[in-house]
Amino acid sequence: MLGGGKLGYNSRLPTVQHLPMTDRYAVFGNPISHSKSPLIHAAFAQQTRQDISYEALLAPTDGFARSVDAFRAAGARGANVTVPFKLEAFQYATELTERARLAEAVNTLKFEGDRVLGDNTDGAGLVRDITVNLRCSLAGKRVLLMGAGGAARGVILPILGEEPAMLFIANRTADKAVQLAQQFASCGTVSGGGYDALAGKQFDVVINATSSGLSDELPPLPQGVFAPDALAYDMMYGRETPFMAFARAQGARVADGLGMLVEQAAEAFYLWRGVRPETRPVIESLRK
Repeated sequence: MLGGGKLGYNSRLPTVQHLPMTDRYAVFGNPISHSKSPLIHAAFAQQTRQDISYEALLAPTDGFARSVDAFRAAGARGANVTVPFKLEAFQYATELTERARLAEAVNTLKFEGDRVLGDNTDGAGLVRDITVNLRCSLAGKRVLLMGAGGAARGVILPILGEEPAMLFIANRTADKAVQLAQQFASCGTVSGGGYDALAGKQFDVVINATSSGLSDELPPLPQGVFAPDALAYDMMYGRETPFMAFARAQGARVADGLGMLVEQAAEAFYLWRGVRPETRPVIESLRK
């Protein structure tokens, strides 16, 4: 009798519903306030009806690993990584995709318990922007890639995967370009050298992976380097760089890297969520 009344009361208590928590993602960089990644991923999430949050996080230049550790401890599912932490992200990952391993740089991390998968989506983003959005096939084309730093390293394997006739890597320090070409020699027809080696050569696609645009400098390209109907692609976006102006004056078709930014983000989103968002409306929205 005494116990029965209490049992009857407790049985009528409302059931606590544990709603699924919003999955957290972020981009780490320094500086980071300029990043368009939160806008891009918010648009992807709305479009695909994925319950995620995405923020831009400033990591101290000497505290990338600590910052990511804290983010993971709070239950985060993944992160993007931008300048200057792509090499540290490469070292932080416990597993690597082939394209990240060859690039020796990581821009996307996926967290699964103690496992941290490191990927590099930059090259896939570049190739998709050029071949799909700009409708410029790389197959059988003569491609020139300027630069031998992290931005260049991340795109070589995906470019070679499109089977161009040849890829030449040009760099002010010729030895760096030669060594980089040798590293990828088993993946396709690739060579490297200094800008002086470009004299008398023409290319169908010229890609600027240097930071020359930040200092309003023009890489030392010779006149006539652009073949008829060539595409000149600058990975920088949001401004007319000297390279773009030079290419336009030479009669080349010119594009900036905004499409690459959105496409590499879509590749990361697919890695995390298993669904591929539509990129064109997001690119058009950012252009406006």
